Amino acid sequence: DRKIELDEDTRAELDRRQAVLLEQISEQPEITVTWFQPDAKKDGGRYIVSTGRLKRIHEADQVLILVDGLRIPIGDIVELESECIRGLL
Repeated sequence: DRKIELDEDTRAELDRRQAVLLEQISEQPEITVTWFQPDAKKDGGRYIVSTGRLKRIHEADQVLILVDGLRIPIGDIVELESECIRGLL
């Protein structure tokens, strides 16, 4: 697959969702993230849907870190869902 380039409105919505999650970070909210994983050997990659508890948003590295250690690059996220977001947005 090729990586989808998000428009400004979609990127802004993802930023709002991350801000809500950051406020709830102490509760380690469960999130479902659809993100692009580049192929290490050739152009393109694949889209992955990952679900887990959010441990941290590392702003310097621009990654979401889940409790299980998975690191998801923020720039590769195309969709972000959580119960705590649905109640506030």
